Amino acid sequence: MILIAWKHGTIPRPAPGTGFKVHFIKQDGEKVTVEANKDESLLDVARANDLDVEGACEASLACSTCHLILDEESFNKLEEPSDEENDMLDLAYGLTDTSRLGCQVLMCKELDGLTAKIPSATRNMYVDGAKPKHH
Repeated sequence: MILIAWKHGTIPRPAPGTGFKVHFIKQDGEKVTVEANKDESLLDVARANDLDVEGACEASLACSTCHLILDEESFNKLEEPSDEENDMLDLAYGLTDTSRLGCQVLMCKELDGLTAKIPSATRNMYVDGAKPKHH
């Protein structure tokens, strides 16, 4: 797996019509279609488009707050999750058979058109409803 390290706030967005399509289904059911770069994680795509996907551990595989529910076709194109990802998925709210951590799914041509549903809640260390802000 290739992880891309970008400086804070400098992930360049693809020019319209040049990126891979990602369809996010928000908690209220609204469908939002955005574009992603090659090898960009779904967590970074969501953040770049101001979608409510938390990622409290900053993609260090120490939480499940970037949990997404993928469409079955896209899910079946992915490699099996690592043991570390499976351990964190066990903690995810609303776990399904097609759940993955957004920080571990990297966009590529084969995943163009992927649909990811954002769960209605996350399990996080915060008890007051606060959410960490992406730097």
